[in-house]
Amino acid sequence: MSRADDLPHLPPTSQVPSRRLLLKGAAAAGALTAASALPGVAHAAPPKAAPFMNPLVQQRADPHIHRHTDGHYYFTATAPEYDRIILRRSRTLNGLTTAAESVIWRAHPTGDMGAHIWAPELHRIGGKWYIYFASAPAEDVWKIRIWVLENSHPNPFKGTWVERGQVKTAWETFSLDATTFTHRGARYLCWAQHEPGLDNNTGLFLSEMANPWTLKGPQIRLSTPEYDWECVGFKVNEGPYALKRNGRIFLTYSASATDHHYCVGMLTVDADADLMNPASWSKSPTPVFTSNDTTKQYGPGHNCFTVAEDGRSDVLVYHARQYKEIVGDPLNDPNRHTRIQKLGWNPDGTPDFGIPVADATAATVKESA
Repeated sequence: MSRADDLPHLPPTSQVPSRRLLLKGAAAAGALTAASALPGVAHAAPPKAAPFMNPLVQQRADPHIHRHTDGHYYFTATAPEYDRIILRRSRTLNGLTTAAESVIWRAHPTGDMGAHIWAPELHRIGGKWYIYFASAPAEDVWKIRIWVLENSHPNPFKGTWVERGQVKTAWETFSLDATTFTHRGARYLCWAQHEPGLDNNTGLFLSEMANPWTLKGPQIRLSTPEYDWECVGFKVNEGPYALKRNGRIFLTYSASATDHHYCVGMLTVDADADLMNPASWSKSPTPVFTSNDTTKQYGPGHNCFTVAEDGRSDVLVYHARQYKEIVGDPLNDPNRHTRIQKLGWNPDGTPDFGIPVADATAATVKESA
């Protein structure tokens, strides 16, 4: 996503303002300077980004936070029972911790969309709400595909969620973790899928869209697991998410098994390049975000991005566990908690993820504020 997706009234950092806007801004700045010299004139300071409490939401994996123009943060994620899609909202990020949670859709008792309800993402497209999620038939729980829900009501907690069906890709194979973004007037879908004939679990693919539930034209492979850190336990590239900044698009994704080896990798493309040319994309040879023994955070991944309440500070959203050792299948362990932290930036304009932060209770946050 881009900051412009969250806040249409804010220009992206790569956009150069027009001369008229610069002159208007200078005039406004002069007016503010003059007003500040007048005694008794009060000035509202811009809102500051609050220190974050972590975990933000317990037992919610694959988190997605959408900051909407109505001033709310909308939160959805995978529930550990894999049987429903939930939604919360709050005017602050920290408020999502205690925000009421609504079930807006449940798995079917039989047939399609009956099992493994995974990784929902909420997007606002063309005046309607859409949720992209993965699921399988109740009778064939690993036949996982990408599905779409639509709601035309302005309030996603109201109205009717219409099932728009499966997103049809080039192959009928294991596919999941769809995300969508726009660039230069075109809408794209990026997702994870098993490509027939390749010795891996999933790679990353990209296609333009004809509408919010239909692909248009060819699909290209952006990445396949190739480095050792992408192939621990399983050969996986999944959970893609786009961030547009500084004349580039940074596409993060998650790799390896969902235990403490789970980590975040990144692809980069120049904003002026042809996104549908695989050669335009470059992959970072090392992961950008990994487990940390010092902060006791393990398996950070399936991230997205949002902005803080100040409208400018970038925020990294992800899930992680608070311990390394897991009994049985990691997918059966419910304690992947949603977490958030400030996303930094390097001098060369690339994101600086840092390390997954340690737990911070409300008391800790108050002391550090």
